[in-house]
Amino acid sequence: MALTITNIRVIKTAPQGNQQLIVVKVETSDPGLYGVGCATFTQRAAAVVTAIEEFLRPFLVGWDPQRIEDIYQAALTSSYWHSGPVLNNALSGVDEALWDIKGKLANLPLYQLFGGKSREAADLYGHASGETFEAVAESARWLLDQGFRHVRAQVAVPGYATYGSRGGGDRVWEPAPYCRVVPRLFEYLRTHLPEELELLHDIHQRIPPISAIGLAKDLEQFKLFFLEDPFAPEDNDYFPMLRAQSAIPIAMGELFVNPHEYVPLVRDRLIDFMRVHISDIGGLSVARKLAAYCEFFGVRTAWHGPADVSPVGHAANLHLDLAVHNFGIQECTIFNDANREVFPGTPEIRDGYLWANDRPGLGIDVDEAKAGRYPWPDQPLRGGWAPLRRADGTISRQ
Repeated sequence: MALTITNIRVIKTAPQGNQQLIVVKVETSDPGLYGVGCATFTQRAAAVVTAIEEFLRPFLVGWDPQRIEDIYQAALTSSYWHSGPVLNNALSGVDEALWDIKGKLANLPLYQLFGGKSREAADLYGHASGETFEAVAESARWLLDQGFRHVRAQVAVPGYATYGSRGGGDRVWEPAPYCRVVPRLFEYLRTHLPEELELLHDIHQRIPPISAIGLAKDLEQFKLFFLEDPFAPEDNDYFPMLRAQSAIPIAMGELFVNPHEYVPLVRDRLIDFMRVHISDIGGLSVARKLAAYCEFFGVRTAWHGPADVSPVGHAANLHLDLAVHNFGIQECTIFNDANREVFPGTPEIRDGYLWANDRPGLGIDVDEAKAGRYPWPDQPLRGGWAPLRRADGTISRQ
């Protein structure tokens, strides 16, 4: 009897606290054969669940789960407008689950199906933040003690809401104080931390493009591993200006939802690291192609790996990290014990590296009974962010 998809189910859980994780489980006509994938989009979680349950499930039940590429293309083009973050996350959950099934059918971990290991484990960067320079340095030293060699540093800006740090004001943001504080932070860190520590920073596309260019020039002397998201996607035309004025390595792209947005930046060698949020572009199938494209232009991978990517999504990141030649770095989330109980097989962090197990497929599962102990929190905005404003009341980027 031919193998078919019999059901597609959504598992909603929040073992990390306030993160509304979405895991897709694709079941097949072979009893006990299923796959899991990440579809987490915390700010529009309910919309992703609806897309999976009301559109993808009735569309795909009865298909052969081994036809991964065919399923991806058919589902993507099943609506006239496509490639948005809601549909892409829904597609990603299915796509990753199908790859998980493929690995189980082959009785091989996914990295073997992707060509085998290019490395033994994925080098990680951790997050160091604080309200003061001293607190950021202390956080970085803790990561060093855990074996990390790469640290992203963010500091509070007194009186303002600041990305990457819990300090600051109440939902008010101004770019000029931030641009003054950040170079002083890295001057302090370079003075008080070991020289060999690789430092990173995320602008998070929150300042005017010309200010980002000025900040990149100010930070160049501190030899960052990379500077992340200097511009919003719609400001990509500023990249040639940035490249002409600074040799600081640039990481870009966690906000892109269409892989074609990367093409000119990679082709023209305007970025150094590709910061894709894999579920936001549709899953492993697309990410593999994009990584291969980047390899020809010397651009390295740096998949987005925050706490609002489920452990299943981190496992997907890791299998590509291990297989692709042009791996750069992997963002790290340190999962709590509840996450590890809900997701047996969660990749392990040791000595600043992320390690995969040798189980077939993604090597991770979801314990549905334990997942049910951590329901989504009751959030006033259903996961959406409250407005961030400039001092004069103008809405700002988050």
